[in-house]
Amino acid sequence: MSTPHASSIALMEAAAASAAEAVGWIAERREAIRAQVAEHGAVLIRGLPLTARGTAAGAIRGIVDRGMAEHEGFAPREVYEGHGEGIHSSSQWPPDQPMCMHNELSYTRHFPGLMLFACLTPPTRGGITAIADTRAVLRDLPGGLVERFESTGWRLTRNYNPLVGVAWSQAFGTSNRAAVERYCEQNAIAFEWDAEGGLRTSQSRAAVVHHPRTGERCWFNQIAFLNEWTMAPDVREFLTLEFGPEGLPFNTYYGDGTPLDEPTVDLINEVYEAHTLREPWQRGDLMVVDNIRMAHSREPYQGDREIVVGLGDPVRLDDCHPTVPATAC
Repeated sequence: MSTPHASSIALMEAAAASAAEAVGWIAERREAIRAQVAEHGAVLIRGLPLTARGTAAGAIRGIVDRGMAEHEGFAPREVYEGHGEGIHSSSQWPPDQPMCMHNELSYTRHFPGLMLFACLTPPTRGGITAIADTRAVLRDLPGGLVERFESTGWRLTRNYNPLVGVAWSQAFGTSNRAAVERYCEQNAIAFEWDAEGGLRTSQSRAAVVHHPRTGERCWFNQIAFLNEWTMAPDVREFLTLEFGPEGLPFNTYYGDGTPLDEPTVDLINEVYEAHTLREPWQRGDLMVVDNIRMAHSREPYQGDREIVVGLGDPVRLDDCHPTVPATAC
């Protein structure tokens, strides 16, 4: 049923001729699928007739215990109303720009334990959702760098403005400032409003956590992806000229606020790359990923691409024995 390899993603071959059969096939094999994810960190189910959002959503609901709504998202998504909580489009990120390796919502205090990706329309070129084992990444990063992040954590700053990225009202699911302030206070996020109604936030989180099921140490963060040095040079130059170095839509630092230099960010991305597994999308593919054990990315692409994304089985950061507490900064 499964053909895992050290250098490839674990595969399960499905046999279903209709949407109803696809959802039934998933339901009958739910525990086997979850067991494969527990063993390998991710599994790709191939051969399902997932051609519509409703079918993809039904397959996702058949695997997760509980869906999870997104909060503090950094890129726009379309929420697929009527298909269950936590069913979205993929992030609306420029197709010619990569989304580098990261763990989804790793800067929050409640994040999905499972990420599910259902391919309705594969791109004509590129667009792979790649994965990387965060245990192996942690093992191969320089010891001194890991120790520094373990002791200080990592800091994320965000500047919500109407010109770039997602609006704060969309990220927090409300246009009520008081509600946003309450959320920030409850979730260890420092906040500041500017005169134009923009919002700046800052939060510090652990870079290394323990998997809640196995206790294994995992490199769990978005340090490299959301750092200025991972941006395309022309994009970084434009945004810096437009908003200033302190006004970038997002940036990351050591937990004590020390800036990261370009070689350090490049090194983190290089270690991710050394452990990256890729499988081109085929129509109907469904990939189920342990969001703590596996980072994921999205490569640049050409052509149409539609991936239905499910966030499920929410996990509390405090249940992962973080090396430093979550703090506003």
